[in-house]
This record gives sequence, structure tokens and C-alpha cells, in this order.
Amino acid sequence: MSLFMLGVNKKIKESNKLVLLLKLINWDRCRHYLKNVHKNDINPQGGQKAYDNLKMFKTLLLQQWHNLSDEEIEEALCVRIDFMIFTGFELNDDIPDASTVCRFRNKLIEKNLDKKLFKEINYQLERLGLKLEKANGAVVDATIIESAARPRKTVNIEEDREENSLKIEIEESKDPDARWLKKGKRCYFGYKGFAVVDNEGFYENIHTESASEAEIDKLEIVITGVKAKRLLADKGYASGKNRELLKGKKIKDGIMYKAQKNKELTPRQKLINRLISKQRYIVEQGFGTLKRKFEFTRASYMTKRKVQAQFTFKAICSNLLKAVNKLLSGRFVPNYV
Repeated sequence: MSLFMLGVNKKIKESNKLVLLLKLINWDRCRHYLKNVHKNDINPQGGQKAYDNLKMFKTLLLQQWHNLSDEEIEEALCVRIDFMIFTGFELNDDIPDASTVCRFRNKLIEKNLDKKLFKEINYQLERLGLKLEKANGAVVDATIIESAARPRKTVNIEEDREENSLKIEIEESKDPDARWLKKGKRCYFGYKGFAVVDNEGFYENIHTESASEAEIDKLEIVITGVKAKRLLADKGYASGKNRELLKGKKIKDGIMYKAQKNKELTPRQKLINRLISKQRYIVEQGFGTLKRKFEFTRASYMTKRKVQAQFTFKAICSNLLKAVNKLLSGRFVPNYV
């Protein structure tokens, strides 16, 4: 570390959230998952040496935390002192440019490392006691994520004079996985982001589908690996199949009841719905944080897999922010390992 950075470290307050995260998380454990990002990480084959993978991963987290483009995060690494401290990049270093950040992110996605790193961060928060390892309850819901592309449909018409016919080609939106969804009086073009959060609002699991996909069919995928004793969900998940699914997983059924045609809900079912509804605010708060704090109303990338990865990084940031806020409240001391 340079003399400049040593001096800066003394000036930055201990309460700075990025400084706290440096101490809170064992980042070397994350480095373990980043070993094989590049071909020459293990067996050097010559050529230019790649940037440190852990520094690049931290760069991606900062990018999603502050909702920056590849060009904006490149500039921020050069001017933001707290970014330099958190990532380890210094002024005299060769700062990664926008294209390098993009390529690194795509490599993480290709190797499904975003999912593994999400689980690792959650594991560490559980070990520290900041996140419950097995919460009494969890809540599942979905939110709309608008596509980064415009929902344009282009029709190209070419005349074939030899055959005296017209050749018509329809070009859909540049985002091949985005779909339309009407909710209330408004139509959306994009995706559904499914999430399971625990009692405290920490993200347990996430999943992304095209916006037109029905929620009722996705419960099994969304709750994979969830450790909660009870699962709460709205009427969109109400079906006999989903109730049997929870029973088979030994998870208490907290799915709201939905009235059937010519069959109203009983007073007991209405009471259960009211009780469940009062507890479902936790996931709504989580989505509110994603959309306000992390500006995730609209995806930055195209295709379902890349939107899923961005959702994953945003969820990691949300969980880290919640953990740091717990520490700053002064009501919690972590079990440092």
C-alpha cells in the first residue's frame, strides 16, 4: 500500500460502510470461487496478466450498489477514495477500463459464479450471526424489472420480382427474453424478479423469468434451498400443487387463499389472509430498497441470464447493506471468525 493510501486510511472514518464491509467479510473465501475466471489463472500461458479477480468482483459490487455504467465505474475508481480502499485499486495502478469490467462480468455469468458468491456471502453473514441460519418464516413474492431494450417490432418488406412475391421479416426487440405484462392499467416490457426473504428481510433466494410467466408455476424453483419453517405467499401462488409442495418439504403453509368461482372464502380463510398480509410487508420493503436505493426498476443488461445476474449482485448489496446497518445501530456485535 502506498504512503498516500496509508494516509487516506487514517482519514476515512471507521463508520464508513465500505470500510466496515472490508473488515466484516472474509474476502479471501470469495477469492476461492474466482480462481478459474480466466484461462491462465492457474496455468499461466503467457500474454498480459489479468486484473486481480477479487478486486474486479468488488468493482462489480460497487457498480451495482451505486447503479453505475461500465464507463462510470471506471471513472469512479479513479476519483473515489472509498472505492479505492474497498477494491484495492490505487491511483498508481492500471485501472480497468469499461470493456474490461464488461468482459469480467460476462465471464462470471458464464461460469455461474454470481450464484456461488451470493451463497458464500449469505453463509458468512450467518456465521457472523448477522443473518439467521434458519429463520422461522420466509416470504416469497415477485417484482417487475423493466427491460433495458425498447419493445420495438420492426417489419422489413422486400419485393422479389423474379417470383413476383413479397418477403416479410419481423424483427423483435433486441432483448430476446423480455415479454409484455399488463398489471392494473399499465403494461410492462421486461422480466419478473422472484425473491424469498427471511424474517429480517435478507434475501435467501432469487430467480428471474420473462414478465409473462405465471407466478403460480415457479414456486418450486424459487424456494430451492430455502431453510425457513414457514413460507408466506400471496394469492398468486395459491394452488393444491404448491400446498403439497410445501408439505413435502416440511414447510408450514402460509399461502393466502383465493376465492373460487361460485365459492366464497370462509371467515377463517379471510382471517388467515389478513394475518398473512400483515407479515408480507417484509418482502415489499426489500423490493422498495432495490428500486430506491439500488435503482433496480430497469435492468442494465439484456437476456434473462444477465438480468438474473444483475438481480443477484443487487441482492448481495442489499444483504451487505442490511448487515452493516445492523452493526452501525450499536445493538449487535458480530461473531468474528
